[in-house]
Amino acid sequence: MNLQATGKLARGPLLANGMKPVLYLIGLVLLSTSAMMLIPMAADLYFENEDWRSFASSAALAAATGLILVRAGRRSVNAGLTLRQAFLLTPLCWLSVSLVSALPFFFADYGIVSGSMVDAFFEAVSGITTTGATVISGLEEAPPGMLLWRALLQWMGGIGIIATAIAILPALGIGGMQLFRTESSDRSEKVMPRVRQMAMAIGTVYLGLTLIATAVYWLAGMRAFDALAHALTSIATGGYSTSDASFGNWEENGIQWFAALFMLCGSIPFVLYVRMLSGDLKAIWDRQVRTMLGFLAAVILVVGSWLALSSQYAVEPAFRHATFNIVSVVTTTGYASADYSLWGNAIVGIFFALMFVGGCTGSTSGGIKIFRFEVMAIMLKAHFRRLLFPRGVFPRSYGDKPVSDEVVGSVVAFFAVYFLCYGALTIALMAVGLDFLTGASGAVTALSNVGPGLGDIIGPAGNFGSLPDSAKWLLSAGMLLGRLEMFTILILFVPRFWRG
Repeated sequence: MNLQATGKLARGPLLANGMKPVLYLIGLVLLSTSAMMLIPMAADLYFENEDWRSFASSAALAAATGLILVRAGRRSVNAGLTLRQAFLLTPLCWLSVSLVSALPFFFADYGIVSGSMVDAFFEAVSGITTTGATVISGLEEAPPGMLLWRALLQWMGGIGIIATAIAILPALGIGGMQLFRTESSDRSEKVMPRVRQMAMAIGTVYLGLTLIATAVYWLAGMRAFDALAHALTSIATGGYSTSDASFGNWEENGIQWFAALFMLCGSIPFVLYVRMLSGDLKAIWDRQVRTMLGFLAAVILVVGSWLALSSQYAVEPAFRHATFNIVSVVTTTGYASADYSLWGNAIVGIFFALMFVGGCTGSTSGGIKIFRFEVMAIMLKAHFRRLLFPRGVFPRSYGDKPVSDEVVGSVVAFFAVYFLCYGALTIALMAVGLDFLTGASGAVTALSNVGPGLGDIIGPAGNFGSLPDSAKWLLSAGMLLGRLEMFTILILFVPRFWRG
């Protein structure tokens, strides 16, 4: 997608000028979503489940809505979008897909999502944002189409956030994303074929990793259906499972080790895979990747050693469960192989802190992201040096790129807004009746798109089904807010944005 702008918002009321390309693109996305609903419909037909009707009616409604929007906004978008149009398109597109994706859950004849708009919407938002928090229990008995739709939602959301992180967020200058500006996100005019080539290459890698994960899970002992569903959600770092026990249901043949590997694959910038396949074999050893792997190794060593020395597990299970669950939380996947809230208060504290971290930018992971912590470390290091040597000159660089004041300010602003939103969401959740641990962990798991929270209710052994409806609406908003890096949504509440 091309953004034709110089960094300034276009003049004139947005509602009067420029809504047509936004409506047109949203319509195309809804048509694509409608087509994807045919896959779980076919699965229900194959397994002779009557729930196929919910997908058929949902696909028809989604297609009709998409056609209306395409017709209403009919125009060429080859000229690109302005920054204001991009700011508006991003949240409206994700919200529209979430609403349409909730229809199969609402029309389904299974679980608490059936006939409940809040539960259906929560499940859909959690899926499309790759959060993985669920209100459904009894997954082993759920219709195959519903299980497949949950997995497909996360898979679509994963590739969707990669596209957003590469094409939209750097051009909008959100949270230091300017460092990762590519041909597809530069503010200057760029030819479209280059953008399409990058999108096709990333899509091919994404599909290839999913097929590899499916084959590995199947060969390791999963049923073909379970293997496909978990491959879709592993690469998307989503966390939806076909079992209430998540990966606690599969411990044999190294399946949990394989799952940890595929979660890591999803948390690595997908542009690096494209560069590696193009001949740059060292590209995958990026600074972000090295930092993330080093951080994970240190935390796994601490937690694994604690579990083994405290005799909670033998050595191999101790490090397997530590590796699996730590990778799951840091990559914001949200699978669980055990209830880590029972491992002791110190371990619970570690997992709570890990929920804030996240994977690499340009990946399917959520959270604050590794590179923002690196930029903060660079800034603090330069600050302390200036305190010691006031007349010194200390250039800031990230890899081979200089870190400008604009990038530093953007990252600092992101941290400030993230924790302001986190505090506000925590207080709001407590105001509707949640206890502190549930509210605090629920807020961070929503904003970071992790999945499970902590405590007896929403912890790795529980789900979100028993929460009050008001809490589910708040958490749904938090998931969308976190997935879209907050600024793309919050700027819509600035009156000047609409006036021009």
